[in-house]
Amino acid sequence: MRRLTRRSAPVALPPVTATLIWILVALIAIGLYLSWTAGRLDRLHARIDAARAALDAQLLRRASVAQELATSGVLDPAASIVLYEAAHAARQAEEDQREVAESELSQALRAVFADPQQVEAVRAAPGGEAAARELTEAVRRVPMARRFHNDAVRAARALRRHRKVRLFRLAGHAPFPMAFEMDDEPPTALADRAT
Repeated sequence: MRRLTRRSAPVALPPVTATLIWILVALIAIGLYLSWTAGRLDRLHARIDAARAALDAQLLRRASVAQELATSGVLDPAASIVLYEAAHAARQAEEDQREVAESELSQALRAVFADPQQVEAVRAAPGGEAAARELTEAVRRVPMARRFHNDAVRAARALRRHRKVRLFRLAGHAPFPMAFEMDDEPPTALADRAT
């Protein structure tokens, strides 16, 4: 004999409980979204720090190569003094004067190497080929490093402008990212040689 079983009707939650569950789900979703946004902002700040370290390394390399070249004796005395002083100022500049000092080094490099014969004179000196190649690489890498840094700054600034980031203070105490603005145009004679 078969037993007849009764199926029970589904239990309906009281309206207050259902509303609380939906509010809880919404709060969890918002919390996850804010956590993801904060993580993204943190990764952008880490990317800025890494890009700034790479930019600092390239600027230091460029100043060091320029200083070595200025003291090598392959340039005429006036060009050596101009290049040495600009490179020394760039290496010793305080953080708030760094952009100006690096721009002045770019201008000094363009002034010294405005003439392609100057590059050829450097190449003709003993060890000059390596020095010219190293300087060419250094002046070529600075604009790329600066572009990477400024792109990361631009992305972080765009995210930090969002209302949700400001309202919930997702940036924490991280300083507002600043772009590195400088004259980084390489000397024409060195740029032509690189291509």
